[in-house]
Amino acid sequence: MSDDDQINTQTRHVTIDNGGVALHVAIDGPDDAPPVLVLHGITSGTGTWDWLVPLLTPAHRVLRLDFRGHGGSARAPGEYHSEGYVSDAVAVVEQVAGRPVAVIGHSLGGVTAAGLGQSRPDLVTGMVLEDPPLVSVGRLEGNSLGDSFRLLRESVPRMQEAGVDVATLTAILTAAPTADGSTFGESLHTDAIEAMATALLQLDASVLDAVVSGGPMSWVFDVEQPLTVPTYIAAADPTKPDAVCRAEAFEKVRSVSGDHVRAEVIDGTGHLIHDSRASRDRFATAALAHLATLG
Repeated sequence: MSDDDQINTQTRHVTIDNGGVALHVAIDGPDDAPPVLVLHGITSGTGTWDWLVPLLTPAHRVLRLDFRGHGGSARAPGEYHSEGYVSDAVAVVEQVAGRPVAVIGHSLGGVTAAGLGQSRPDLVTGMVLEDPPLVSVGRLEGNSLGDSFRLLRESVPRMQEAGVDVATLTAILTAAPTADGSTFGESLHTDAIEAMATALLQLDASVLDAVVSGGPMSWVFDVEQPLTVPTYIAAADPTKPDAVCRAEAFEKVRSVSGDHVRAEVIDGTGHLIHDSRASRDRFATAALAHLATLG
């Protein structure tokens, strides 16, 4: 593990190696505090959690990972699969945390956390899963994210080649319409839009190939098998066009996992729960309350 330059006096940035893939990890909080691994969604990065860090660091050591192909981490050789993302999370736990962690994950980060908790429960003390796609899906049929991801797969490389900067892309995204008719600027926190722009300009757009190809996406998570660590699931409102935590998976995980899982729907909010002006505070309160139960 090698230290990169420190961006400020609070956040330390390190690079670790996972089978030849260099992974960027941002570290905040006391070294001796219980660690929390925080995982972003596809096309995102560590910056999406900047707002959460000050809420966690009074009681936790916060480890934010850029998945392979995202943010400050290297591109992966070949295709991107769920197994690779789970292995990235394992590498951070083993090489940086050095002890079992609580995990907070959104979307791709949520299902990766679930796969980690199911395959390596010895590394996980508990989980917070934000609108995770817990079942294999194809083409995101009927979901507005499908069209968004296809557009990003085409446009991101062009923007990167053209040298579009973060400020310009932030302004474009702020004015862009969402699936429910509002603009991103009206629906999302300003910091969320800036983090989105930054992440897109750093992205290896081929991470989206498995999503837009039309074939099923397999996760290192089996909805038929129980989760055995304390887990809180926050699902988007199923009436929203971009919700991905499908009701059948939501109910199946609760039924097979029993008291290990508590789940709720965040009414009125779509997939970007922690980015939304309407639901960030509610999500943060629930996540912190769940972490407090882990000891």
